[in-house]
Amino acid sequence: MTALPMMPESEVAVAGVPRRRVGATLIIGAVLVGLVVLGCLLSFVWTPYDPTLVDASIRLQPPSAQHWLGTDSFGHDVFSVLLAGSRTTLLVGLVAVGVAAVIGIPLGVVAGSTSRAAGRWLMRWNDIMQAFPALLLAIIFGAIWGGSTVTAMLALGIGTAPAFARVARGGTLAVMSREYVTASRAAGRGWWFLAGRHLLPNIGGLLIVQASVNFAVAVLAEAALSYLGLGTPAPTPSWGRMLQESQTYIFTAPLLIVFPGCAIALTVLGFNLLGDGLRDRLDPRLES
Repeated sequence: MTALPMMPESEVAVAGVPRRRVGATLIIGAVLVGLVVLGCLLSFVWTPYDPTLVDASIRLQPPSAQHWLGTDSFGHDVFSVLLAGSRTTLLVGLVAVGVAAVIGIPLGVVAGSTSRAAGRWLMRWNDIMQAFPALLLAIIFGAIWGGSTVTAMLALGIGTAPAFARVARGGTLAVMSREYVTASRAAGRGWWFLAGRHLLPNIGGLLIVQASVNFAVAVLAEAALSYLGLGTPAPTPSWGRMLQESQTYIFTAPLLIVFPGCAIALTVLGFNLLGDGLRDRLDPRLES
């Protein structure tokens, strides 16, 4: 009896179509991001202590049964501040990515689906905007209008929009060369039909991956701005400001820096791994 050939471990046949196995990168990234989201949701209904409550009588206490991660120089419970700070982190990331997508995706789709001369002209403006790093733009905005969460979100959104535009344009150019798009144009279909029916559904995977990467950039940038005093103002909890307030006690209470630093690092790592995993999962060129 002839043995049947074994399928590769990286593939599973579903209805005759090979599909990729979910990779470890995607799983680890999803778990890390899920923990941050869970902490954010939990902070709306419960924290061990009020994260904005100042109690000088318990300042700089080490981790204990009463305060799991200890207290900071103001007497705040560190674990409560970390939970509440995740709200700021996710809010800034969501709004910044949303602003970048609203600006960049239409620009990229129009640049890739119109005439070549118009597309190049639009992308030259995009290149000019990309010459200003998002963090530098946020610092400029903060210096002009003052540090705030809203200023940071808008500046990061505008500063990262060119990345969305380039990804959207590249995907649009690839889709516009397909036969079904040519057939739709020959049938007299308008631009809006092409964008909604063919372009956006086919470049959606690329945009999701870009959104994940931009989210990681926004998280890191928000922490840097808060550390510099140009981000989320007190008393709203912020991981970046926790670092700034704890730097004086780096030798006497080093855990005050370790906890928010690890929270920022793991969140950024989670979104980067999630983006890599989604790219491997959604990019058709990587299918075997």
